[in-house]
Amino acid sequence: MAKRNTSFDDGFTAIFNREIGFSPPRSISRRIYASQGQVKKLDLYGKLIGHEGCVNALDFNSTGDILVSGSDDRQIILWNSLNRSKTLSYPSGHCENVFQTKFIPFTDDRTIITSGADGQVRLGQILENGKVETKRLGRHHGKVYKLAVLPGDPNIFYSCGEDGFVQHFDIRTNSATMVLYSSPFTQGCRRHHSSSRIRLNSIAIDPRNPHYLAVGGSDEYARVYDTRRGQLAPVCRHILPNAPVNTFCPSHLRESNSVHVTGLAYSKASELLVSYNDELIYLFEKNMGFGSSPVGISAEKLQGMEEPQVYTGHRNAQTVKGVNFFGPDDEYVTSGSDCGHIFIWKKKGGQLVRAMLGDSRVVNQLESHPHIPFLASCGIEKSVKLWTPMSKDVLSLPENIEKVMESNRLGREDHSRVTLTPDVIMHVLRLQRRQTSAFTERRYVFTDIDVDEGDEDARFISGLVASDDESSERECTVS
Repeated sequence: MAKRNTSFDDGFTAIFNREIGFSPPRSISRRIYASQGQVKKLDLYGKLIGHEGCVNALDFNSTGDILVSGSDDRQIILWNSLNRSKTLSYPSGHCENVFQTKFIPFTDDRTIITSGADGQVRLGQILENGKVETKRLGRHHGKVYKLAVLPGDPNIFYSCGEDGFVQHFDIRTNSATMVLYSSPFTQGCRRHHSSSRIRLNSIAIDPRNPHYLAVGGSDEYARVYDTRRGQLAPVCRHILPNAPVNTFCPSHLRESNSVHVTGLAYSKASELLVSYNDELIYLFEKNMGFGSSPVGISAEKLQGMEEPQVYTGHRNAQTVKGVNFFGPDDEYVTSGSDCGHIFIWKKKGGQLVRAMLGDSRVVNQLESHPHIPFLASCGIEKSVKLWTPMSKDVLSLPENIEKVMESNRLGREDHSRVTLTPDVIMHVLRLQRRQTSAFTERRYVFTDIDVDEGDEDARFISGLVASDDESSERECTVS
């Protein structure tokens, strides 16, 4: 007996029920959007050409007809996503790479916030005559990779920076206020013993409880804070760190001191998606947290905790990649990869259902349309790619995907690559400055200076880091 086409049968039944009045039109549109058959038909719809540098940030407006992008070229471009045309372009005012662009809701798509490698958080206001006014709202000490807009509020948003601060912005005022400050836990974070902060890479707001705000950065923990416990005050370096209300981390990564968080996303059901640098992606439910601190948890409690869903196959090492959901009820998980592929997994079970070549080198960000099965992607290339279920055939996974995934796995497990934290790099640079100063004052020949093996190794490694930084500035900032 021939095998039935389940996707076809389900689609036919849904359409039949709609026609006879058993289901509302919106219900069937959502079911079709979420169907695995639609995901397997995703194909390249077109490219948006206009940036002169790699594209780092994407965001759809509330209706999904306009897409805003930000790039290393420091330009902000608004696109008509349906006819693939540029509608507006303006200089952001940033001095370095733009890492995030966001529409502020309920502003007729005329208010856009941005952040970048220069630490600035800026506002762009589109005027009636088509001109754009920009101004700086605030600044962090270090890069600002992500912003989070308060759902349903046309004035409030948050930023997180490498300085460890989460800043609160109200666009009706001209100054930022500090809400939270993240620092390492007393134990289980040994590589940060010389640092008093967590360098934050990502931030996300719980849609069911907008007071809950998750951040992740330079250690293995995703921290959830209650903003009502923070204090709106001028940003100051001399401040005590805030205690989170919950923390999340896969049990095998606790105290590993080898990974950090690059991306976070909340589902509509308040599940927290966490992507790790050179590790995997995990989905946490609320009952999977360690509470306010992961320090001192008993082995018995750890053994009794439910493990998060894991998503495998990609690689996240070269850039600060985001992670996202796809589908009307977040039925799928999406991520870019260093291998240039877009990965789409079933949220429940973690099955890989689609893999598409999205960039010749690295895919950084994926953004889902708010209402239809439509994806936008960006990466090292200078274009934005659009993906829709336009293929006439149900597409299988690429023939070489097993080899690609195996290559990604071997890359993750290759411990020969030297990993340095910014704290170590700064310490090495301080040693170099001291030795250079001693050389100048004493006028010794460099080879006559006595150094121990540790200093020689430090100079060698810092030289490698310096050369890496030079190459990355010509393209994309890497983590």
